[in-house]
Amino acid sequence: MTITRRSFLKKTSFAVASGMAMPAYLRGAVPGVSANDKINVALIGCRGMGWSDLYDFLQSKEVECLALCDIDKSILNSRAKDLADIRQTKFDLYDDYRRVLDRKDIDAVIIGTPDHWHCLQFVDACKAGKDVYVEKPVSNSIAECDVMVAAANKYNRVVQVGMQQRSTSSWKELMRYLDSGVLGKISRIHVFANFNYAAINNILPDSEVPEGVDFETWLGPAPKRTFNSQRFHGLWRMFWDYGGGLLTDWGVHLLDMALWTQKINGMPRSIQVNGGNFLYPNGMHETFDTLSVMYQFDDYIFSWENNAGIESGPYGKNYGLAFIGQNGTVVANRESWEVYPEKDKIPAKTIKGDNKEHRLHVLDFLYCMKTRNQKTACPIETGSLSAKYAHLGNISARMRGISLQYGNNNHQFNVSEANKFIKPSYRAPWEFPEIG
Repeated sequence: MTITRRSFLKKTSFAVASGMAMPAYLRGAVPGVSANDKINVALIGCRGMGWSDLYDFLQSKEVECLALCDIDKSILNSRAKDLADIRQTKFDLYDDYRRVLDRKDIDAVIIGTPDHWHCLQFVDACKAGKDVYVEKPVSNSIAECDVMVAAANKYNRVVQVGMQQRSTSSWKELMRYLDSGVLGKISRIHVFANFNYAAINNILPDSEVPEGVDFETWLGPAPKRTFNSQRFHGLWRMFWDYGGGLLTDWGVHLLDMALWTQKINGMPRSIQVNGGNFLYPNGMHETFDTLSVMYQFDDYIFSWENNAGIESGPYGKNYGLAFIGQNGTVVANRESWEVYPEKDKIPAKTIKGDNKEHRLHVLDFLYCMKTRNQKTACPIETGSLSAKYAHLGNISARMRGISLQYGNNNHQFNVSEANKFIKPSYRAPWEFPEIG
């Protein structure tokens, strides 16, 4: 799809007529965009969501992919074949992201690497003058969140965080419904996610690094460790050096919806947590399979719950949010949102999801690149806030449930021992990025 004047006006007319909140690519003055305009992108981290992101980028005719980068040659070669099947234009393959950033002809990079790599690659991309589409969570620590925000602002980069629910019509309609006050006073927001994949019960021994894998680079700034297939592709999320379990995987998406509805821009008053590996205590995962987080606010309860290793949950859903108000309860996830009236005070209602959010999220980013509008659907500040809430929960859990407060201004916890989790120690030769 090419963003032309005709398609822009058609979408704008529809959005205005239907009362929808318009994404950035439907706002403001009509840009001069033609089929001859090209945006050159590169993908860093080709296996999972990175490739899904690139696939949606390539649905736009003005996008060309000039480079793929990955430390696993089998993944890199497989994606090269996939890309060649989609586009006939020339592209290059790399195993070092820095060589990609050296290229002056690349306008934007997609970062689809494991979480512990996001910050360094993001900051380097901003310094190199690239716009960035970065997967969620934006980072694996609170300090990395802060330095990423600083880098994007200093170098005036357009950033989209891959929290695509911000571009979904059904979620926007939910926000309008909640803003209308029809539920009455909302006293509780409960966020939950239960997924089998987050509990690793198949324990495997360490093994040799697979042929074609640069495991030293995969580890990057994380501590030195032997290779194990259960800590590698996909399942790395369940180990603290690389990810934060369900809370940083699904949590950033769902917590963001709660933060959005309540218009929260800062830290909670305090965090109270209980968690551990209680369902599967002998599992290989380090992140907690059973976790409850209470974010304290003055006039409502905001909570998170996850149970890894099962896939059942409240209201017949294994993940979602429940907004509990005086007049009823709204339960929402990507498939739909439903109103459960309290004693017929309000009408029941069901709105289905449209499954178009990811494509619209990419379109929003492309349009913002062309217009240099840094207010994308999910800018780095928004992605950073959601990630921080997830990190707060994990840090409190790792402190064995000690009630914590985190300062908006001093960026420290009230318990000094918890501060060791704020900023990771990068393994040499990698250095934690600094923004002067």
